[in-house]
Amino acid sequence: MAKGYWIAHVSVKDAEHYPEYLKAGAIAYKKFGAKFLIRGGKFDAVEGQVRDRHVVVEYESYEKAVEAYHSPEYQAAAKLRQAYAMSDIMIIEGVEE
Repeated sequence: MAKGYWIAHVSVKDAEHYPEYLKAGAIAYKKFGAKFLIRGGKFDAVEGQVRDRHVVVEYESYEKAVEAYHSPEYQAAAKLRQAYAMSDIMIIEGVEE
């Protein structure tokens, strides 16, 4: 079964309050077995427009990644993220091994 991923590109607008989102999101990440592969870090924008922060989160399956995003736990956190940052997020299926 192929894994599922969230790929997020984020520009934080309110750095003082953004940690509230991180704390709230942790509840859903733990519940759905999220594994962070990329969370910030150095990057080189070689083409196109980019945001300030990049995140890749791995789930055991595409279905689990979709379920996690739409869960009540994550949607509560998402409201905070939307208030404190601008984000582009996709859920994508990985390559089946």
